[in-house]
Amino acid sequence: MSNFSIIDTTLREGEQFINGNYDTETKLKIARALDDIGVEYIEVTSPAASPRSKLDCAAICKLGLKAKVLCHIRCNMDDARIAVETGVDGINMCIGTSTQLMEHSHGKDLDWIAAKAKEVIEFTQAHGIEVRFSGEDSFRSDFSEILKLYSLMDRLGAHRVGIADTVGGATPREVFDKISTLKQMVGCDIETHFHNDTGCAVANAYTAIEAGATHIDTTVLGIGERNGITSLSKLLHCMLQMGHDSVLTKYKLEKLPALEQLVAEAVDIEIPWNNASLAAYL
Repeated sequence: MSNFSIIDTTLREGEQFINGNYDTETKLKIARALDDIGVEYIEVTSPAASPRSKLDCAAICKLGLKAKVLCHIRCNMDDARIAVETGVDGINMCIGTSTQLMEHSHGKDLDWIAAKAKEVIEFTQAHGIEVRFSGEDSFRSDFSEILKLYSLMDRLGAHRVGIADTVGGATPREVFDKISTLKQMVGCDIETHFHNDTGCAVANAYTAIEAGATHIDTTVLGIGERNGITSLSKLLHCMLQMGHDSVLTKYKLEKLPALEQLVAEAVDIEIPWNNASLAAYL
């Protein structure tokens, strides 16, 4: 249970929160603070999203952080080329795989998705950086098809496959079943991304680790689209409550309050009354 990594996406998913349009200096402050705490990865907005996003991504990459910097991109070569130019340590490639998104978002089938993903994986391999493939809305996708697609991504050399509860409707039991099954099908790492629409994001993340997931997406204060995603501090609190004291040595928990205050001010909210308190463990 201690062998997991945090991919904090406050600088990507968090930008989809109300008032989440950080200026460059705020992004740099948040990135440094996340690195000080000890998260293993920091995910930023796609550099293909805008000229400023590209400049900000490159600036974060130049900070010399211990954490690896990842950028979120679409499943296409144009985005991949722009990403590589910024100096990122890896890319998180994503495309809708549910029936709903394949019909209404991009209109492509799984064979097309596999072919495009193969191009991106081979391109990133040639540049020596990490690559993850994730099916957006994968919990509502045909899971037998997801297993075939992810097995192919594994064979092609993806470092991770990602399973995303994009609409926030997954339950811990479903998470355990699907992650356990996926773990038997792939040899690469497994990343998870849980939205909090039903209040299950932290429970789902913990259950995913129990089932064999290796990487968990979080944000500071759980901010993100709609009801947000797994909260960084709440996940760590959950781990401690369950007796996994290794997080005390992996992460500098005493630095979390200052980071949470920084992010709260950046998005103009108060620290939630029900935010996790780690004071008892410090």
